[in-house]
Amino acid sequence: MDTAEAKTISLLLVDDHPVVRKGTRDLLEGERDLHVVGEAESGEEAITQARALRPDVILMDVSMPGMNGIEATRHIKAEMPTIGVLVLTSYDDDAYVFALLEAGAAGYILKNATEDELLGAVRAVAAGESALHPSVARKVLERFSNHVAPTPAEELLSPRELEVLRIAATGRTNKEIARDLDISPRTVQVHLANIFSKLGVGSRTEAVLYGIKRGWIDVTTID
Repeated sequence: MDTAEAKTISLLLVDDHPVVRKGTRDLLEGERDLHVVGEAESGEEAITQARALRPDVILMDVSMPGMNGIEATRHIKAEMPTIGVLVLTSYDDDAYVFALLEAGAAGYILKNATEDELLGAVRAVAAGESALHPSVARKVLERFSNHVAPTPAEELLSPRELEVLRIAATGRTNKEIARDLDISPRTVQVHLANIFSKLGVGSRTEAVLYGIKRGWIDVTTID
């Protein structure tokens, strides 16, 4: 990625351990396109800082004193749906994953991830893309497909938008979707932006979960 020409991504770090925040900040601020605009050590402070700073992405811990990361994510996404929440945690229990994605998180990455994995996840969430490990993504698709509430997709999305959403559910990048549909990556971005707006979500992860819950996406067809 050419970070010299990239839009600067503003970040809020939420973790109750100062050493973790400092290490994460040092890593992120070593990148020209990333800028940490604030820190918080609790869920309540995360909400206050999100309101004041309106960051592009929040790196959210799960277990904190007072309000935890799940509740903080739910509050932030309800009030500020365009902010992307990337969970950065040491917990990989399914219950935490599902609860955070239900709350509106766009990605989920473990603290033992490599530097490149973390940086890639931050940029993916900022771009409205998913940041889930493939094995986690499969479990998520299977879990939420068991809670289908059929709703006609035509009431909200155009046929092309639905096609883009279904391909996005397979984990393909914008360039790969463009190639599959023989359109430009920019057109894919426009379609995804329209999908997010129509569904009232702020990320690809949320849009895909929305589609799965309404029976628009058949998880058995996803590789």
